[in-house]
Formats: sequence, C-alpha cells, structure tokens
Amino acid sequence: MCGIVGYVGERRALPLLIEGLKRLEYRGYDSAGVAMMEDHTLQVTKSAGRVAVLEQMLDFDGSKATTGIAHTRWATHGAPNDANAHPHTDASGRIALVHNGIIENYTAFKKYLEQKGVVFATETDTEVLVQLIGCRYKGNLEKAVREALAEIHGTFGIAVVCSEEPGIIVAARRGSPLLIGVGQGEYLVASDASAILAHTSQVAYLSDNEMAVISADGLRTTTLDNIPVTKDIQEVEWTLDQIELAGHDHFMEKEIFEQPEAMRNCMRGRVDLGEGKVHLGGIADVAREITRAKRIILTACGTAWHAGLVGEYLFEDLGRIPTEVEYASEFRYRNPVIEDGTVVIAISQSGETADTLAALSEARERGALALGVVNVVGSSIARETDAGIYLHVGPEIGVASTKAFCGQVAVLAMMASYMGRRRHLSQSTTQEFLEALARIPEQMEQALENSDQAKTIAEACAQRENWLYLGRGYQYPVALEGALKLKEISYIHAEGLPAAEMKHGPIALINDGMPVVFIATQGSQYEKIISNIEQVRARGGRVIAVATKGDHGITKLATDVLYVPHTLEPLQPLLTVIPLQLIAYHAAVTRGCNVDKPRNLAKSVTVE
Repeated sequence: MCGIVGYVGERRALPLLIEGLKRLEYRGYDSAGVAMMEDHTLQVTKSAGRVAVLEQMLDFDGSKATTGIAHTRWATHGAPNDANAHPHTDASGRIALVHNGIIENYTAFKKYLEQKGVVFATETDTEVLVQLIGCRYKGNLEKAVREALAEIHGTFGIAVVCSEEPGIIVAARRGSPLLIGVGQGEYLVASDASAILAHTSQVAYLSDNEMAVISADGLRTTTLDNIPVTKDIQEVEWTLDQIELAGHDHFMEKEIFEQPEAMRNCMRGRVDLGEGKVHLGGIADVAREITRAKRIILTACGTAWHAGLVGEYLFEDLGRIPTEVEYASEFRYRNPVIEDGTVVIAISQSGETADTLAALSEARERGALALGVVNVVGSSIARETDAGIYLHVGPEIGVASTKAFCGQVAVLAMMASYMGRRRHLSQSTTQEFLEALARIPEQMEQALENSDQAKTIAEACAQRENWLYLGRGYQYPVALEGALKLKEISYIHAEGLPAAEMKHGPIALINDGMPVVFIATQGSQYEKIISNIEQVRARGGRVIAVATKGDHGITKLATDVLYVPHTLEPLQPLLTVIPLQLIAYHAAVTRGCNVDKPRNLAKSVTVE
C-alpha cells in the first residue's frame, strides 16, 4: 500500500527513482512524485495518475541530482490528485517527505499548526507530519524528525530530505515496512526490495520504532529514542529475473503458471517421503508446545483468510485440534478469549498486513504462542512471532494473490500433518498424505491445461455482472477465493457460498444464464453438490463445474466442465483453485481491465 524509494550516492538519482517507482507501482498507483536535491535546492515534481504520467514531466537529461526520494500513492486521506500526491513539503519549502501509513492524530496537530500560521495545501495527514517536522527544524533534520515522530500516533514508513542538509536521507518506520539497500558507495531506501534489486541485494530491514540516517558516506541506525542499533545486512532471496514478466502479458498470468514450481520450492526439504515425515525447521523449537495445543486460531485478511479456512478443515481433520479462523481486522477489537494452550497463527503474503500485525500483537499480549506463515523474509510478522514458516514461493507482484494462496494452503497442510502425526495419525496415513502432497506440483501442471477453456468460458460470460461460486467442505473456501479473484480484477460482482446455503436466500438471485460456478470434485459431499447443481439448472442458471478428471456424468448437468486430477480431499483446494484463477484472469482481460493493478486495490495493506 503505497511505495517509497530513495537514493543517495554518486550516480544520477532520477533514473533510479523512476525505475524503482515502476517496480513499486503494484503497491499504489493513484499518483506519484519525486523530490530531488541539487545544490541546496529542493525540486518537487508530482502528478495524479500512473508513474508514466510523472515520467513525462521530468527532465532526465537536465537533472544532475544524486540524492532524492520518490513515492507512488494509494489514497487514504484526500482524493488522488496533484496536490495530494507525495512528496509533501513544509511551509518553507526546504523539507520534503514521503510517507506510507496513517497519522491517527493528524487533525489535532493540524489545528495546532494552523494556529501557528501554517497554511495547508492538501487534504492529507502526511502534510501535517512534514509541517510538524518543519516547525521543529532548527538546523538538524534528524533531531526534527525524531521530535515530530515522538508526538504523533499511527503508522509510518517515511523518508525525509532537507535542502539545507544535501546528501542525507532520514528514514524511519513504525508499522509500515522500510529497508535500506547497501551498495558500493551508495544507499537506497525502499518499502519493498523489488524497487532496488537491480542495484543491490544487500539490505538492512528497519524494525518498528527505528530510524536510519543515510548518506554516501555511510548508514547509521538508532531507535526513535536515539539509542544506537546495529543492523544485520541480509541477502534478498529473490532475483531480478523473478520480478520480470518473462514473456507473460501480466504478472498475474505469470504467477498462476509459476504455481507448480512454487509448490516444489515450498515443499523442498520439508516433505520427506523416505521417512514419511514433515520437517519444519521454523517451528522445531516450539514443537512440544504446538503438539500440546488445545486450540488453534488462524488470523488473516482477504485471500490469506480463505487459506486459513482451508487450514481450519486441515487442523481439525488431520490434527483433531479445535480450530477457528478470525478476520484479523476484527480479532483485535472484540476482546478475544485466549486460553492456556492456544496457538495463534498469523497468515500474510507480505508479512506486513497492518490488521494481521495488530491481531498478532493482541494474541501475544494475552499469552498465546504466536506463529507466522508469511512469504517475505525479514518482514514484520516474521520478526514479531515466536516461530514460523516461510512460503518460499517467490515474489508475488500481481495485486490479486495466486501462488501465495497455494503456498499458504500447502504450509498449513504440512503443519496439520506434522501435528497430526504427533497426536493420532498413523504412519501409513501420514505416508499416504505426504505422497499425495508430493504429487501436487505435477497435477497443478495438468490443471493449468484448462487455460484455453477458461478463456472461452470467460469470454462467453464476462459481461454478466453477477456470478455465484458454490462449494462444500474443503471446497467452500475455494468458492470464496474464486469469487474474490473475479471481483478483484474484473470488477464483476461475485459471491462465494457454502452450496447448501444457496437455498436459504441466494437462490432468489438466479436467473436465466447467470453464471454459477460449482466446485464439484469427487469427495464426501459429491452427491450433495450434484443436488445443488440440479437446483440451479432448474432455474436457468449456467452451470460451470470444476470436476475430477474422469467424471463424465457431470457433463450432462453442466454447460462447462473444467477437470482437475484426482487427489485426496484435503488437498483438492490446491488444484480446484487454479481453474477459478484462470477464469478470473481471462474475464479481466476480456473486459479490458488492468489485471495487475486493479482499481482501488494495493498489494500490501499496511493501514487499518
């Protein structure tokens, strides 16, 4: 949610900043801007719209600045227009700031500053912060930033420059990701490693309530209370090639087709078929506590919440542990009951989701063992948990999550098997489950063969503005995820439901030709789902079925059938979700939507 990139060194900064913004645009694209420092002069250029609009306004040949900061915005306070775009400057025009997050007490400080004669030019909370820094500035930018941040409440990842202190960037974070890239005689600051990977893979991750002062001469880190902090320099595990399109039209398409390899990477070194075991080093130190858990709470948002719903079935089915799934955004505020023996698992692709971080903090404060399931190494959730497991599915650039969902389900499946074997599962049952899990990548490749058929279905139905997605048991969360994908990127209204609930109201929506997607694989509730299909057919709906390969009888009931290979019922979501991802993708393309950058959405939601 919003993107920050900054540079200080010996090279011309502007091309690096624009390159970084383009790589960050999936995180926010309502507006963009840059602030360049040259000869004690601060030049700010910003515009509503995509980074390409900003790029056309800039003089790349004329700019010799070697220090600058830049931002691409996802609007929270104020409309996405030129004025509200970042960077924002103080009244003197000597300080510029870019900001991710939300300043919660900005209205009080705005009144305070207006009483001191400050005139505001924007509707944003961010301008309040930079004006406050400007009021505190007495020749020392670091001190002014520190004093201002001590007074504000909320979340922030910021980068600040001042024309009176050229060649210096002050950065700080609380609740919003920020890292420092370390190069040869140069440093970069960014909210996401993808912005700087073209120039360095060596990074230092700032933790909450930490500040960095960077110049071409070096990097100094402290807490916001000015206590020195030594940061470890880490190697980013992703490569530049992994965040390029590699011949695909969109990142979402690329990431859908990367899923077989992503699953292999996720399971590599963890699924041991020879011994019939799962090795999960990330939670080995708390294995005894997990095994003795009396209750599990899975907390997440959006797609990760759907993965958590699959996890609920897995933990109760394989582990025989009472499990519930909580929206992270609600968990913190409803005074949750955390009993002795409760394990809370936070699920997030980015590891920076603000609501999930807040839920995790609440759980830990109440005494729960806190685990994380995240994709981004070094992310906030990874650092805040007692233990956890990385997905290792590679970078996910498309806003609509695909391979991260499958990675989350796969990790939860491995955890459920790991815990189940220690509680009640036999060796033979565990072996059977792991062998089926190991076959999933190859079976995913077969499921991806549905792409052309999914395109045909999408082209036929893309102009219908209401769809239903129905599933039972393990397929109910898949129905929710399929509906979410269609909503996110094609802007078609879609609703996911447990199929049995259709008759309790939503059946009234079905009219002639309405697309109704059933996940109707062979399993414990197959006959029930067939009955639900009959009910839709009787009312004229167009039935689109995802079925088990070899089920020829379903062709008599469905207008369209997308087949996936047979696997154990607990693992079916890893296959059945793929045709739904493909339908959503092709529907969005058919409707002319921006697949990777859907309107109003951002990849990492770092505000509440």
